[in-house]
Amino acid sequence: MKLIRRYSELKQLKQLETIEECYEYLKLVGIVGKQTWGWDRHFNQQFYYSNAWKRVRDIVIIRDNGCDLGCTGFEINSKILIHHMNPIWIDDLKNHNPDILDPEFLITTCERTHQAIHYGDKSLLPQIPINRKSGDTKLW
Repeated sequence: MKLIRRYSELKQLKQLETIEECYEYLKLVGIVGKQTWGWDRHFNQQFYYSNAWKRVRDIVIIRDNGCDLGCTGFEINSKILIHHMNPIWIDDLKNHNPDILDPEFLITTCERTHQAIHYGDKSLLPQIPINRKSGDTKLW
C-alpha cells in the first residue's frame, strides 16, 4: 500500500509541532544520483513552467506564510521551493493527475530542507537560533 502524505494531516497531528517532526513525516530517503526523470525531463520542466503550477505555487506560499515546512519561526529568506509531499511520476503528468496541483499534497520549503527530505539528511534542517542572555560572553 502506498503512503499518502497530506498537508491537513501534517498540521492536525499534535505530535508534528517542530520542524524535525514535520521532516520525519515527510522524508522520502531517496538515493543520491538515482535517475528520476531521465529522457522524460521535458515533461517535468514543462509542468513547472505552466501557469497552473505558478498559481498553485503562490497559493501554497501564502498558506504557509513563506515558512519552511509551514513552521512558524522558520521564514525562508532565500529561494522558495514547493515540495510534492508524494512523489510525482511521468504518468501523473501525462494523465493530468489533479493531485499534482492540489495544495493538500504540497508544502513550502527551502533548498536545504528539500534535499534533507529527499535524501534523509536531517543535518540539513534549519536550527533554532540560540538565545543569548546578559552576561553570556562565552563564544563557544
